Amino acid sequence: MKNVTNQEWKDLTAQDDNKVILDVRTPEEVAEGIIPGAINIDIFLGAGFVEQVQQLDQDKTYYVYCRAGSRSAQACGVMESLGFNKTTNLSGGFSNWDGEVGTL
Repeated sequence: MKNVTNQEWKDLTAQDDNKVILDVRTPEEVAEGIIPGAINIDIFLGAGFVEQVQQLDQDKTYYVYCRAGSRSAQACGVMESLGFNKTTNLSGGFSNWDGEVGTL
């Protein structure tokens, strides 16, 4: 897992055609807005989170975020234990995000 700043995130995702942006927040948090293009899998689903992540393509690069950066770091760890080798965590999470905001 690599931790990156907002600017690094923007630069990396703009250049990466093999990316998936993963929001691991709760539905209530997602209702406040998302980073455009993100898919949501709530890490609090526990085994449900693992089941959904296992359906994802391990060859993609995953840019993962939550509200403050802790849950997304945890999610990256879970993903790496499942064989995902390319995970990037947004330091500071969505609360610190200064880029575009969309809705699901």
